[in-house]
Amino acid sequence: MSCPLIGISVNCDHERGHFWLPESYCRRVVAAGAAPLLLPPAGEERAAPLVARLDGLILSGGGDIAPFFFGAEPQPGLREVDPGRDAWELALTREALRRDLPLLGICRGMQLLNVALGGGVLQHLCGGAYLQHEQQAPRTCSAHTVRIRPSTRLAALAGEEAEIVAVNSFHHQAVEAPAPGLRIAAVAPDGVIEALESAAHRFVLAVQWHPETLAHPLSEALFHALVDASRHK
Repeated sequence: MSCPLIGISVNCDHERGHFWLPESYCRRVVAAGAAPLLLPPAGEERAAPLVARLDGLILSGGGDIAPFFFGAEPQPGLREVDPGRDAWELALTREALRRDLPLLGICRGMQLLNVALGGGVLQHLCGGAYLQHEQQAPRTCSAHTVRIRPSTRLAALAGEEAEIVAVNSFHHQAVEAPAPGLRIAAVAPDGVIEALESAAHRFVLAVQWHPETLAHPLSEALFHALVDASRHK
């Protein structure tokens, strides 16, 4: 059986001069039968030849996306941004979509996917209308539920009995509305979009929560589905 190569975007700590990624991402990829390759920024011109060598791509979590990339001005509540990382990952994402490379977006990764296709981001969730989306419990704990929409790829992975799933939550930004080509696959009780997917690609799925740290059958199913799709370029 082949061992697909799955690229994973990373966080950039410019002050300390290093890149980092929680090891849980790599553990999940290895457990699903693939090999992880970390992808620190290397220049947008190198995105296309690099993606050509991959079998799949994971857009990891991290900081805020610079509003410049979705045509907005910075709003109160916006936190630290890294335009260099944004530009690099947008180039990776667009090339992966062009090549129909299997892609899994996680938290920030879902927002980045939406921006790559022309969508926007809510820069700060605040006010009584929203749930607490920045949980104070450990990352392995669930914080709120999401409702999975029927007849979606995510619903097929979750199983018919799992219409409502408890997830963890570590974000203060959210997808504003699905970009052209994407559809909503799950929502939180307050209406925040919790999953997006493409019906036009072999496997393009993104979730707002962090399945890499959550012990749930759907978490395992997400990574296995990505790796399975990556075996067939």
